[in-house]
Amino acid sequence: MAAVAVTLSAILAQSACSSSDGKDEAADVSPSIAQSPTSSAPADPKETAKKEAVTAYGAYWQQMEKLYADPTGKAAHLDQYAASAALKNAEADAKRAHDRGRIYTGGVALTDQTVTKVNVSGKIPNATVSSCLDISKWRKVDAKTKKPVSLPKNRLTKYRILSTVEKYPEGWRVTRDDPQGKSC
Repeated sequence: MAAVAVTLSAILAQSACSSSDGKDEAADVSPSIAQSPTSSAPADPKETAKKEAVTAYGAYWQQMEKLYADPTGKAAHLDQYAASAALKNAEADAKRAHDRGRIYTGGVALTDQTVTKVNVSGKIPNATVSSCLDISKWRKVDAKTKKPVSLPKNRLTKYRILSTVEKYPEGWRVTRDDPQGKSC
């Protein structure tokens, strides 16, 4: 069974403030520059790669959720976070579900995200991310009626998954998902 989507939403907002008298307060404030000690040591490339890979991995699951929830499959931008087998398999599986009149609602959750391996010196930098995928609140439903579709009672709803994430010129992409068949 193909991996499922995750709800990991992030909303960024900016707000502007002005005084009640219409006066631009920014003009009254003189900027101050705090001197911070400069570090001569550059950021650790492995630590940077780990953080970037985990960030891309979370965004991948956000797009997976959109892909499976939209019967047209057009709401997601999975290709910005997936490539190779992961992209091909997810798109094919979502299409099969949509062709059968099924969508997925609710959400999935990722916990215990850990980079178990990282290689930044090869031709294609890559990382292996291990996580617990929780699909217990993710429901397969009829696209028209929104009524749940029955699923096997003995299926795993929280399981370990290993994913390969590679750094492409456009950014990090999940290239492979391997559900481990072990509950977590």
